[in-house]
Amino acid sequence: MARNTALHFRVVEGRGLPAKDVSGTSDPYCIVKVDNEVVARTATVWKNLNPFWGEEYTLHLPMGFHSLAFYVLDEDTIGHDDVIGKVSLSKEWISSYPRGIDSWINLTHVDPNEEVQGEICLELKVLEEPQRRALYCHVIEARDLAPRDISGTSDPFARVSCDGHALETAIIKKTRFPHWDEVLEFDLEEGVPGKEPKGSRVSVEVWDWDMVGKNDFLGWVEFSLDALQRSPAKGWFRLLPFPTAEEDAGGKLGALRLKVRLAEDRILPSMYYQPLIELLVESILCPAEQEEDVSPLALLEEISSVESRQDVATKLVKIFLGQGLAVPFLDYLNLREVTKTTDPNTLFRSNSLASKSMEQFMKVVGMPYLHEVLKPIINRIFEEKKYIELDPCKIELNRTRRISFKGSLSEAQVRESSQELLKGYLSDIMESIIGSVEKCPAIMRVAFKQLHKRVEEQFPEAEHEAVQSIGNLGLQLGHGKEQWMAPLHPFILPSITRVKDFLDKLIDVDSESAGKAQPRTLFHPSVTIKEGYLHKRKAEGLHLLPRFTFKKRYFWLSSETLSYSKSPEWQVRSSIPIQRICAVERVDENAFQQPHMMQIITQDNEGQLRTMYIQCKNVNELNQWLSAIRKASICNERMLPSCHPGAFRGNRWTCCLQPDRTVHGCSRTHSAMTLGDWSDPLDPDAETQMVYGQLLLARDKLREKYIECSDVGLALEQERGPGTRAQGEQGRSCQDRQMAAAARLLNVIQALERAHSAFERREKEEADNDSHHP
Repeated sequence: MARNTALHFRVVEGRGLPAKDVSGTSDPYCIVKVDNEVVARTATVWKNLNPFWGEEYTLHLPMGFHSLAFYVLDEDTIGHDDVIGKVSLSKEWISSYPRGIDSWINLTHVDPNEEVQGEICLELKVLEEPQRRALYCHVIEARDLAPRDISGTSDPFARVSCDGHALETAIIKKTRFPHWDEVLEFDLEEGVPGKEPKGSRVSVEVWDWDMVGKNDFLGWVEFSLDALQRSPAKGWFRLLPFPTAEEDAGGKLGALRLKVRLAEDRILPSMYYQPLIELLVESILCPAEQEEDVSPLALLEEISSVESRQDVATKLVKIFLGQGLAVPFLDYLNLREVTKTTDPNTLFRSNSLASKSMEQFMKVVGMPYLHEVLKPIINRIFEEKKYIELDPCKIELNRTRRISFKGSLSEAQVRESSQELLKGYLSDIMESIIGSVEKCPAIMRVAFKQLHKRVEEQFPEAEHEAVQSIGNLGLQLGHGKEQWMAPLHPFILPSITRVKDFLDKLIDVDSESAGKAQPRTLFHPSVTIKEGYLHKRKAEGLHLLPRFTFKKRYFWLSSETLSYSKSPEWQVRSSIPIQRICAVERVDENAFQQPHMMQIITQDNEGQLRTMYIQCKNVNELNQWLSAIRKASICNERMLPSCHPGAFRGNRWTCCLQPDRTVHGCSRTHSAMTLGDWSDPLDPDAETQMVYGQLLLARDKLREKYIECSDVGLALEQERGPGTRAQGEQGRSCQDRQMAAAARLLNVIQALERAHSAFERREKEEADNDSHHP
């Protein structure tokens, strides 16, 4: 049984941050870490003590996690950025809020002794010999230690303490992956075995040795001597900070408003979810045999909470895409929505399953189309960096010098220049949209056609043919909300007719073109999932690498190949088949003295491993590329269980100092975490598990509303006699069908619950067996 852990978090805003600059303000940004691994960085909000970020992320964590931390820093153009404070949330605390956290949390001070990471491999046991009792401690190695030196590494040694005595290992220089392989032994006082002084502890601390000044703490782990007497300890142990009473500084450092939610599921084998999928599919394949409010889908909408409806809609869209039934699914929901609506102006304005499903469908299926149509223009606008502003309250005349070498322009000149630039950009955007009919995915066009048909059937009157006004401008000049936008009206309003014509062409499509089953992946193999400029370097002949040895190349990633060339227009491309990828990993900064590095390890036709090192612009881009390539190669058979986070240079690995270049790795995959987005592959088991989870939460509501109420109604009829039975015959018939549909859903829920319980019992039994037979 697989585990699926998804961590959703949103960095909303900050308040009351302390001033770090001489101007009396700060330039705050946030760094987000999962188990001390940086996963995201927000934008910098300049000169603001109450910043708003509103940045949202979803992380998929196949190996789980221990803590989530948000660090607030003040960006400085010269020197190191100042650390303002942090918010640290343990997995246990997040888990205690099943519906998620949405609150203000005070920042705490950042203590370097708490900033630990990594694991240590140990074997500890109590030796019972004829003449002595001793504590045997085999300090084997450590991995992913925190870098404490300016080189991006540490000089670690381990200190083992027992009953007031301490022994230390050798110091291993310049590594975060030390290999000691040393045995340290402590003679225990003679006495009755297992009767050591109550509370006797064994601690293993890891420190970074410094020639000048204090040694830096890297983490520790502690054991009970009593427990070691009963059962030896052997394996990898997570290093922990020294226990401290964390104070929130009484709000003096400010606060963060955070939204955090943990979704943790056990995923059963596919066959267990099939009955639920069949029940959901039945709703749309046999609609004539069911009342509109009796189908399992209708009951699911009825009992799901408003807060969960978007998640339910997302999973249902992906389930039906995987079944090749996305269009009938949307048509079923849209028909129910349209027939219940009396005023066309309120269509899809509610938080219904239909509106949320249509929204998620367009995001999942339409995002590549949106990128293809608008990305070139959006990129050009950003690259040109023209100053454009029409709002008289926001025009900054000192920023307009870049427009004219003769000095600042007047406000009227700025407005006139901005209007011309905006008209040019709008014209290009409009032409791209209107000319994109054939680029729109066929499945989207058919879904739109079906929706148009249902609305036309419900509202056939001529006055309902108008398209909603664009940008809330209305059809009359001078009635917009922002009067300074009025000069653009003569350009925008004539475009309405062209947009109407575009929409008519969009739904002029053969419905059979999307009738075939959709593949389990969302994209055609040739579709580019991600692209952009990166800096690359092959691993052959590595020495101390200056910056210019990394070549700037334009990369394209599809589900079949990772290719690159000198520029997007360059005709000659080098390609790496995705199936040859064996690992995609971060690289330590000290490997090349460069940040935001990753490595892609591939296997050639002769079975030789090849490494390509790539540098990204920032940590967000690094994580996006890591996630995209990991998802594309997720099904590869030859993925390496571990690799080196450093580079082989100077006849040794920079991470573990091993001189053998052929050693495949010194660390497990950092986390294998991936960022969730619209391009995630379809996973029907995980998606159906989430739907089951919602049904499980609403099981009592389902039983109470459709089973128990029906029983009560029947009993009341029998009490009142034959006169009321005839009146309630039709209603009871509908109730009976609802009760039958609810009973089938409850049976499926119960079957899945039993399967989960059986697998959990089996896991517990296996864990117990492992603990008794190490």
